Amino acid sequence: MECRQCGAPLDKPGDYCLLCDTANCDAVVVAIEASRATLTFLDEERVEDDPRSPVLGETVVTTTPEPDAEREVAQVRNFAGRIADEIRRKRPETVFVTGERDVVRALRGDLHHELYRVSGDDPVESVLERWGGRDLEIVEKPAAEKIGGSHTTLVGEREGWHAIETVAGHPHVKKIVPGPIDAGGASTRGGVRAKVTRADTNGNVRLLIRDGSSVQENRVVTTAMDRETGERVRDDLNDALEDEGLKQDA
Repeated sequence: MECRQCGAPLDKPGDYCLLCDTANCDAVVVAIEASRATLTFLDEERVEDDPRSPVLGETVVTTTPEPDAEREVAQVRNFAGRIADEIRRKRPETVFVTGERDVVRALRGDLHHELYRVSGDDPVESVLERWGGRDLEIVEKPAAEKIGGSHTTLVGEREGWHAIETVAGHPHVKKIVPGPIDAGGASTRGGVRAKVTRADTNGNVRLLIRDGSSVQENRVVTTAMDRETGERVRDDLNDALEDEGLKQDA
């Protein structure tokens, strides 16, 4: 493959061109299994020509799962690091992931990119379907600047703030308005737990944070334009909470 800007040959399809500082890959889709990860490289400019034309190529990264718990930590970290290296050589705008949560969590810590969760039997097709619809606005604000309202106390203290900041850090979240704390709910075990509720007709959702018998409902304003796109954002947010170990069971 050649660079789309200067025509220089690239070592691998979609590589970033160091000669003219041009990105040749818009997105990477990473499907992670226990022993292998398949990375698919996409060019969004070609999406309208042919349903499969945006696919520039694939790379497979393999690993050998470790049965020992201590060795497994190092194996997962090394596996994620090798995946991150392949992504960095493309310098894409967006990274989509699906699969093993431990590896995804390690990958989040190794990359500066926001990782979007995708679902379905064919994650590449799911991404192409997203591109074929209306794009959601991206809010380029620090998470702290998205949190406002008259209620400044959050349930769960540090972990409650962690849940709020995890949701606020999503690029399709405009604002979070914390609500009052209700201390009369049923008691839950396992520390602070959080869940994002179903989207309303405007695409906005609610973040429920529980700590013992206390619960707080926080209004989350998103860039989604309807319930369908709001549900997509909700799935992303719940996946992010689960990756952080905060997700409450349904």
